[in-house]
This record gives sequence, structure tokens and C-alpha cells, in this order.
Amino acid sequence: MPVFPLFSSRTEMVRRPMTIMPPFASQPIMYVWNGSSKPGPLSVNIDLSEQKAYLFKGGQNVGWTYVASGRSGFASPTGTFRIMEKIVDKRSNRYGMIVDRNGDVVNSNATAGVSRVPPGGHFVGAKMPYWMRITGYGVGMHAGAIPNPGSPASHGCIRLPRDMAETIFQHAPVGTRVTIMQ
Repeated sequence: MPVFPLFSSRTEMVRRPMTIMPPFASQPIMYVWNGSSKPGPLSVNIDLSEQKAYLFKGGQNVGWTYVASGRSGFASPTGTFRIMEKIVDKRSNRYGMIVDRNGDVVNSNATAGVSRVPPGGHFVGAKMPYWMRITGYGVGMHAGAIPNPGSPASHGCIRLPRDMAETIFQHAPVGTRVTIMQ
């Protein structure tokens, strides 16, 4: 079986075929996970040029997932990070929506402290389930929309399909290595 390096500077390689999760009939395959019974610590390698994350346990490839990283003007950071914090039901304190006094959305793409809030209204942070912080300035991995697989879409965070975000959250303790490359 051929061996394909994922990143020229990494020793981790794809060494075996992966089982494909059954997709919904009209949607592309969003992720593959074969790591539940594999030993070793998890690590995550994110390739921004592909908008994919490759998952390893004990140096062996155990899956991949599409991601949606930072769109133009909101670049995701590159480098090697560690998961610093994990919160199951986090809300953004920077991006979200503005609702009026009746709870009706008046701005669905708001920035806290920048977007105008009407009298009696308030800011509601965007949901970021299965939050895994990787920087001290608010960038992390979390469940979120991937509207066009293979294309950036976020404000800098690494969005993951919900099921894969939950899986990574369960298998990645604080301290897990996350490498993000162009």
C-alpha cells in the first residue's frame, strides 16, 4: 500500500485505508473517523489550502474532516498550538446577532461593541458548541456551519461538522496539539 505524506515537515503519514461514514444522499462526505478504539494521544493537523483537518492517534491517521477556517479579512492563525480550554456550550462574546426588545433579530451578523443596539435590545453571541480554544485571543475549533466544503467561511475560528466536533472534543484533552498550515 502506498504511503502519502500529509505535510512534508511532519513524520505522520496515511498508512491504511479509511472507512467512509455514510453520507446523506445529496451531500458530500464531510468527515471520516476510525479512531475510537485506537491507542495513543490525538493530534490535529489542519491544512488551510484544502480546508481539511487530518486526525492522528499515536502517529497513525485515524480520520479527516472538512473545516471552514477564516474568510478574507479574518485569517485563521498558522503554527502549532495546544488546546487550552474546552467548553461544551460556548457562545461567542464577539460575533453574533442583535435582537430588539421583543426578541426579534434586527442584525444577524453583529459584532459586539461595534454594531448598534436599539433601546431595550441586546447582543446574543453566536453558538460555538464543543469549543476548543487554541489561542489566548479567541480562536478555537468548534461545531459550525460549513456552507461550501473546501472554502473558508469563519471569523478566524476552525469550524467543524457538529458530529466531528463532538468526537474531537471527546478524544482531545486540554494540551492536545493542533497544527495549522497554509
